[in-house]
Amino acid sequence: MSERGRPSSPVVHRHELVADREQLEAASAVFALLSDPTRLHLLWLLAEGEADVTTLVEASGAARPAVSQHLAKLRLAGLVQFRKEGRHAVYSLRDGHLRSLVLEALSHADHKVTGEPWHS
Repeated sequence: MSERGRPSSPVVHRHELVADREQLEAASAVFALLSDPTRLHLLWLLAEGEADVTTLVEASGAARPAVSQHLAKLRLAGLVQFRKEGRHAVYSLRDGHLRSLVLEALSHADHKVTGEPWHS
């Protein structure tokens, strides 16, 4: 965790890519899912580590049915996964690329909101 209570920056693994139509459409679908503030908040919380629905409801401030619906969408899209722990479903991010994407998006937003200078 950083000093501002945010997850630490992950190690970035870059792929050599050619942005073909299929990759652009798949990436666009991810961005569409990230465009909802509640879903983005849930993913940010999961970037810190796995959590059950009750923890995500408390941390996000969203209603339990809304959190469950958003998690179902994220699961169907393959962005999150879950495992059963007794009667609880424990959610986690599917991969480190998504964690990096979420953290970078929020870091970008932080510059815009706080006015901190941009950097590369």
